[in-house]
Amino acid sequence: MSLDMDESVADGAAEPMPPPPSPPHRIGSDAEAIAAAQAVARIFAAGAAERDRDRRLPWGEIAAFTDSGLGGLTVPRAHGGAEVSYATLAEVFTILAAADGSAAQIPQNQFGVLALVAVAASPAQQARIYRDVLAGHRIGNAGPARNGKAITRVETRLTSGPAGPRLSGHRFYSTGALFAHWIPTRAVGPDGGPLLVFVRRDAPGVRVVDDWQGFGQRTTASGSVIFENAPVEADLTIDLAPLAGHPGLFGPISQLIHAAIDAGLARGAVAAALDFLRTRTRPYPFTAETVAEDPHILGEVGRLTVDLHAAEAVLARAGRTLDRIAAAPVTAQSAAEASVAVAQAKILTTEVALEASERLLELAGASATRDGYNLGRFWRDARVHTLHDPVRWKYHLLGNHALNGVLPARHQWN
Repeated sequence: MSLDMDESVADGAAEPMPPPPSPPHRIGSDAEAIAAAQAVARIFAAGAAERDRDRRLPWGEIAAFTDSGLGGLTVPRAHGGAEVSYATLAEVFTILAAADGSAAQIPQNQFGVLALVAVAASPAQQARIYRDVLAGHRIGNAGPARNGKAITRVETRLTSGPAGPRLSGHRFYSTGALFAHWIPTRAVGPDGGPLLVFVRRDAPGVRVVDDWQGFGQRTTASGSVIFENAPVEADLTIDLAPLAGHPGLFGPISQLIHAAIDAGLARGAVAAALDFLRTRTRPYPFTAETVAEDPHILGEVGRLTVDLHAAEAVLARAGRTLDRIAAAPVTAQSAAEASVAVAQAKILTTEVALEASERLLELAGASATRDGYNLGRFWRDARVHTLHDPVRWKYHLLGNHALNGVLPARHQWN
């Protein structure tokens, strides 16, 4: 297959492989998951500003995430996992993103893939994938192609031959692939049908290139994955065609985590603003003796706190809605309810992430713009991450549902 690469990608060197996994801790409850997230967040927070400024990838931080057992949070209890609630999953990602939005986004795709595995994989495939995750294997992602065509257009192809199935294609927006042991990607099968294909990160013909150049989320390594006749295990090819006629929750689950990352960015920005105001900011002349007495700042902090708590409350409600819906057979109506609940959360978390990161700089003042503090990373991360899924379409989804009773389309962005 001829690959249409950017020159920089074609000439780029493949990145180093992640080290072999070691058995991580096994988390057994929702409370333990929250405690583990808080412990890992402290590791994420240490040096977050410097990593962003120097664009130093968080290898050690991601290893700490894996070692903590957080990677297996949604693995079913029947397979040895924690199977935490979706409300807990959202809070875990909020906690992590408040510490470092880039590091928190890296494992996001693992949970989106596991949600798809839960409804599309065979029992044998599920057992294999869950076992690997609980053993410390990380799942990455090979995202949409960067070719100017519709995001749903898939040109990555799986072919069959005497030596077994082979995968060829060029993908981008591949958050997590650099740190992964498995890289799943959507592909077109020999018969033209849609597939989810799991490929080993260290397989021949797989190249991961760290060519992500976004001004925010700088250390997510969300760049290119190139498959050149890469061998694929036939029993780890999942047929996605049956999903077309069956409602599911894999889209809302993926979107819930994105919303949680935005909420975390807002939470981190508010915490940074309060710390800077208490320790470094001077009051505007002739307004008050101290920042703590400045009526304008007090009003702005109060409004920002309310907006953050409102977004977090709607996010938590969306998680509980998914928990309730997942406890019964999912119908078209209940899947739509899940999409609506998550869309409401996504709107509020998007808005508060942008608001909080902007207000952080406005309230803290000119000194907050110094490179040494690197407080601008909160706005850059929020601006870039919230562009992954344009929030304007969430308003359209909600309005069309409320006014016309139209059920949201079922896909990974709803």
